[in-house]
Amino acid sequence: MKLTRVNTLLLVAILLVNGYIVILPVIPKFVFWLQEHNTQHIKQLKQSVASPVAANTARPAENRLIVPSMAFDQQIFEGPSMATLRKGLWHRPGTSTPDKDSNTVIVGHRLTYSNPKGTLYNLDKVHTGDDIAVWWKGKRYRYTVTETKVVTPDQTSVEAPTERPQLTIYTCTPLWLPKDRLVVIASLEDIQ
Repeated sequence: MKLTRVNTLLLVAILLVNGYIVILPVIPKFVFWLQEHNTQHIKQLKQSVASPVAANTARPAENRLIVPSMAFDQQIFEGPSMATLRKGLWHRPGTSTPDKDSNTVIVGHRLTYSNPKGTLYNLDKVHTGDDIAVWWKGKRYRYTVTETKVVTPDQTSVEAPTERPQLTIYTCTPLWLPKDRLVVIASLEDIQ
């Protein structure tokens, strides 16, 4: 009798854990679909990127990355080690910042089981010509995507300094077998 209960509990536990592992990576797609169809939210993101003054957007207290094509607005964290990635977006130490004139590099996980949405789960939704904003120390820096590409992890040149102000965002790819890096490169358009 006791063994039957233990077996039943173990079976339920196995089903729950497996269900979590299988279903969790699909949840962010559903959440993105909901956000994408929330036209008011997307409109607000686009306005805050295009002209925060005209949109009457409050200046955030913390550094943020806003990507309307991803329905995305999250805080950027700074820290000396990769442990900072657990918080979300990480500004890579040793790279420029938006208020300097070089390559600002921001990275984030694509999918983690502790943060199902991941930080950059929908980075593949960003295309050439899309606008991106970085709020940095109370100023809004608007960028336009000039390139998206996939590189191997050893191609660290994506973090190299540049002569012109640039934003580089990257995460792991492909989603189910992350062996490479999905890179989005954008050039600075204006500052407000």
